[in-house]
Amino acid sequence: MRSRRRAAPLFALALLTIIGTGPAEASPTGPSGPAGPAGPSAPDGHCDRQHRLDVPGAEHQEAACLPDLTTAALAGTRYTDTADQAGLAAAGTVGPSGVPGIQIDGYFPDSSRMNATHGWRHDAQFVIRLPDDWNGGLIVTGAPGTRKQYATDALIGDHVLAQGFAYAATDKGNSGPDFYTDGRRPGDAIAEWNRRTTELTRAARRAVGQRYGHGPRRTYMTGISNGGYLTRWQLENRPGLYDGGVDWEGTLWTAEGPNLLTSLPTAVAHGTGEASDADMAEAGFAPDSAFLWPYHQKAYWGVTQKTYRAELDPSYDPRCPGASTGSTLEEILAPCASDARYDYDSRPASVHRAVERIALTGRIGKPLITLHGDQDALLPIAADSDVYDRMVGERGKDRIHRYYTVEDGTHVDGLYDTYPERLRPILPCYRAALTALTGWVEGGAAPPADRTLHRPTSGDVVNTCSLRD
Repeated sequence: MRSRRRAAPLFALALLTIIGTGPAEASPTGPSGPAGPAGPSAPDGHCDRQHRLDVPGAEHQEAACLPDLTTAALAGTRYTDTADQAGLAAAGTVGPSGVPGIQIDGYFPDSSRMNATHGWRHDAQFVIRLPDDWNGGLIVTGAPGTRKQYATDALIGDHVLAQGFAYAATDKGNSGPDFYTDGRRPGDAIAEWNRRTTELTRAARRAVGQRYGHGPRRTYMTGISNGGYLTRWQLENRPGLYDGGVDWEGTLWTAEGPNLLTSLPTAVAHGTGEASDADMAEAGFAPDSAFLWPYHQKAYWGVTQKTYRAELDPSYDPRCPGASTGSTLEEILAPCASDARYDYDSRPASVHRAVERIALTGRIGKPLITLHGDQDALLPIAADSDVYDRMVGERGKDRIHRYYTVEDGTHVDGLYDTYPERLRPILPCYRAALTALTGWVEGGAAPPADRTLHRPTSGDVVNTCSLRD
């Protein structure tokens, strides 16, 4: 998609899920060619059929045979970007290693140039990983926030690869705090996220068939935050591509609200003293999450409000179009003065139509498990997943939906390290939900009914969780 305006330079923003990080420059030449660092395919089947791999529709692709596809081995190499994973997981998270196979990096045709990974400066980048020991399944995800294709390598990719799944992730076609400059009309940048996810899913399924001799027996969609939104959207609009999904605190967009443009203005106003704690509660923010609000005021609320408002309502304040208003990190993160007074309900019908283009309906076509922390101070649960669960029920789809509230969970698990007595990582519950989903789809074992997953009083809270507590 073409840029609506010239994007400002991206900064190295390790700002967690919604705003992501700047471009990775560690790999100026990109992955090695077809032989890869491990050489040609070994006689024992390691990287078998690598020469046959040709990702359909890709403008550029590079395959490498690797002794280990997990971040335990790839950290510091050209095959992942740990900076883009900053803050997503708690420090004590245990990850697997020792998964040999093939990695394909590349990009689909696109005219925008926000993603500088591998020195390509080309959007619509993807990564596909094909383990030698394959279980017949494929997991697809899109980057959370405005991060890029390696963002969930440690959070999701390592775990599913160790279970034998093939794994594919996309940068969604645009990235960074100036993502809203992509496209010609309001909503184009976010709409592209959905199209790129569908594009990668279809291409990855074909690549799986080339590697293993047949396509995936099961394909699952999953993701966190904006990746959770993608999961919901794909199961609503492209259910034929998937067998199910796990939605980790997906962003909710509805044309009449709630959405980010109905909750964040109150948060911005609270940060400037123009809104009270009672106003925050009315907007959906849990009062118990107040200890997280000062941090979110500095790192999240301002930049998130102005960039998404610039994407969907660019005429609101032409003097403050979005993140490109700032030239320093502090300026980029700060809200526009006018954002505290933003009133979505009073905005023109054209703004609501822009949101309608990307809106969710709740009409899922395949089994879905949703998780959301009750201390989320960016996407408050009362204005997000609680609402989406009701939407699914109103569409008569509650039979294929499970909804788990994670007590003391917040938007990113990295904050657990700062508040270990007050927060709980969601990742182990996500892993339990993924296991429950595959058992539901493949074995007919229905997951537990909707419930709150209470914080355990003992044990390894960082790495264990039960859906049946």
